Amino acid sequence: MIATVLTLLTVLAIWSLCRSERPAWLPVAAIWLTLGLAAAEWQPSPASIALTPYTDGLSRHLTARIIRIHTLPPEAPTPDADQIPVWEATDSTPETENQPQAISADLALASIEQVTPDTSTEVPITGTIRATLYSATPIALRCGQPITATLRIKPLERYRDPGAWQYADYLATQGVVAHASAPASDIHATAPPIRTLPCLLADSQSWAAARLLAFTQSPQNRGLPELVRLSQQDAGMLNAMLFGDRTVLNHTLRLGFERTGSFHLFVVSGLHIALLAGAVFWLLRLIRTPRWLATLLTLAAATFYAALTGFGQPAQRSLAMVAVFLLARLLSRDRDGLNALGAAALALLLWDPSTLFDASLQMTILAVIAIAGLAHPIAQRTFLPWAAAARQAFRPRRRPLPPALAQLRLTLELFGEHLSAASHLKPIRYIPAQAFRLILWTLELALVGIVVELVMALPMAIFFHRAAVFALPANMLVLPVIAILAPAAVATFVASLINPWLAILPGTLTATLLHTLTSVISHISHLKSADVRIPPPSPWIAAAALAAWLTCCWAVRRSRAGTVITAAVLPLIAVAILWPEPPILTPNTLEITALDVGQGDSLLAVSPEGRTMLIDSAGPIGRHGQSEVLSTFDIGEQVVSPYLWSRRLRQLDIVVLTHAHTDHMGGLPAILQNFHPHELWVGIDPHSALYAALLAQAARLNIRVRHLHTGDHVQWGSIPIEVLSPSPTYLNPGPPKNDDSLVLHMQYGQSSALLEGDAERPSEAAMLAAKLIHPVTLLKVGHHGSNTSTIPAFLAATAPIDAAISSGRGNPFGHPRAEVIGRLAAQHTHLFRTDELGLTTFLLTPDGRIREVVNSTPLPVHSP
Repeated sequence: MIATVLTLLTVLAIWSLCRSERPAWLPVAAIWLTLGLAAAEWQPSPASIALTPYTDGLSRHLTARIIRIHTLPPEAPTPDADQIPVWEATDSTPETENQPQAISADLALASIEQVTPDTSTEVPITGTIRATLYSATPIALRCGQPITATLRIKPLERYRDPGAWQYADYLATQGVVAHASAPASDIHATAPPIRTLPCLLADSQSWAAARLLAFTQSPQNRGLPELVRLSQQDAGMLNAMLFGDRTVLNHTLRLGFERTGSFHLFVVSGLHIALLAGAVFWLLRLIRTPRWLATLLTLAAATFYAALTGFGQPAQRSLAMVAVFLLARLLSRDRDGLNALGAAALALLLWDPSTLFDASLQMTILAVIAIAGLAHPIAQRTFLPWAAAARQAFRPRRRPLPPALAQLRLTLELFGEHLSAASHLKPIRYIPAQAFRLILWTLELALVGIVVELVMALPMAIFFHRAAVFALPANMLVLPVIAILAPAAVATFVASLINPWLAILPGTLTATLLHTLTSVISHISHLKSADVRIPPPSPWIAAAALAAWLTCCWAVRRSRAGTVITAAVLPLIAVAILWPEPPILTPNTLEITALDVGQGDSLLAVSPEGRTMLIDSAGPIGRHGQSEVLSTFDIGEQVVSPYLWSRRLRQLDIVVLTHAHTDHMGGLPAILQNFHPHELWVGIDPHSALYAALLAQAARLNIRVRHLHTGDHVQWGSIPIEVLSPSPTYLNPGPPKNDDSLVLHMQYGQSSALLEGDAERPSEAAMLAAKLIHPVTLLKVGHHGSNTSTIPAFLAATAPIDAAISSGRGNPFGHPRAEVIGRLAAQHTHLFRTDELGLTTFLLTPDGRIREVVNSTPLPVHSP
């Protein structure tokens, strides 16, 4: 069918071209659309269905081949968390301090053990899993190595919250559908490695990164003064910039570049490949290499460099665009950036249609549209002709110029001659023309920067929830420095391969530029207004902005009036993208939303007037080693914040920390930074470095910290809040405990909600003894449904209509416990579990009724 359609469209396109070129675009576009649909249909999908029955956590024997491997940075233990239970302290939860080395390995499965009550057989299977392996000694596994292993395969966790970043989707783009964790001793090589192209590319990337890191440890480099010495931290940044290896990239420095909107310039991207190709082609033409040979050598150098960086999608796109541009130049065709973008994008989409939804591709397309479609035409219609006139000053061969430009050239020459005569130095005469060109070059750079930042406001808001206020000055600083720093870093790397002494000179230049740049960016990023976090715009605003930009691309090429209109409209489009929209709220109800945050707690409360309160923000438990992203995964930044932004919230009124365990507190630093609440409510102050750091952060952000205890009453809009625990006499000088938890009671007319945190039996018994417990409409069950909480007397006294339990799927603690579920059932309470239902919203009305919304699906109203 597809072949028939393509044949008919091809015939129609040829017939149209023979008659007239104007109508031919329609069948040609239809051909590309059909090819794209066909490619999407033929594209293989990850074998997640085949592996699903085996992701039950049982220990299974399997055979596989390693198709990707890299060393993970050392992981520090997570303090203050609930301890891993004794029955789960197995080889799947290694102690980090006794396991100094960890690797991440992707395993392409060949067979797996199928277990039944009576038999155990090995069955063939396809699919890729990502395993994190630990060892106290160096791990000798290699990419391409066939292995046998005994692993517990588990499904990839998904957070069922709107806007949440999904690690499972990230892995799916790499073909990975499940994960496992085990000691390296459970992996056994069965044959020598099979050297495949992906393994060779990965090995070359790791080899290059290791060689640059080794130079920083050499005596020649370590003997230099600190300012001009490359450190291990510098090597991490250079490896990310040159080779795409972010293993040891410093998170603090990365955050500084992210806040200033310049991080994309400091990692392997299309810019670096374009800079390399431009430099190689210019050098080859400078030594009068024939154009065809210079083109081929440049493409070979760019391809080799793209392979050295791992040949990721950004490198593929840039290489395709460079190839289109250079080949068009060789064939004397129009070298338009939009044409190169279109050809490269169509080829990449035909090869992999799923990249249409890739943020990197979308940002690349918008950046090229901004530069080639808007900034360059605006410059061409305004000041760039002046630069052409200045370039011809004092040249023997000149092209004809319009009278005004010829007059400008003559003025620059006369001014230069006067300066030369006055100083008796002939070279002085070139200064006016060169200075004028420098001014125009700076103006062009500023124009490109302004237009790019105005256009990139949309993807920055959608994908990163940022309005980079200082992106323009930061990028104007970074871009020229990168143009010098990147070649200097390459020269350092190449020289270090020969002899460390040869790398000293380019290394000192690299270190000086790098340290200066990072220092300036660090100071800019710490300005209070440097990092503004915003919700994404509505889809209709994004569509309108895209249509407006395309219209501007057409208008700026039509006339000078179109250029003026475009220059005036572009800032208005950016303002429309960043303009605050009303939050998504349910008026005249008390809302309590239990977020799906795995094994942790996070609740959003919204008063009838629209005031907002976040209670806890989840976080990690125990010691983790599931994958390489967990060391940098921040549930507050990547799950809780996106949900709040999906509600179009820009600021919170109150943030509550029930107690200082990391599964309640881990995401709060990001929440405080992103939403700048007016107040932070806490209970007691336990001995915890993480808790102390949180209070220090609140002080830096001028957030008022309120300590609350039993008997305190706070009026939150129309909602009176009573604090039921901890008692003013309760003390805990040691590490955090569950009974440190703040317990809050909210009343709205005849409806009420009791939010327990992780309060356990002693706390519940104390509240009962003090006669503080009364029937409620909604109970947030204590300690994730553990049997240490929700004692029968407490549950009988609260008699809730609804109960919410926040717990993770496959919970290692066995939460929620069957005993607690049984008690709630006996009480005829409707139970809602985040591990089964995901995000759940409870809407309480003043007449005592409650309505639940599960994953955007409203349920029937329940009355008392």
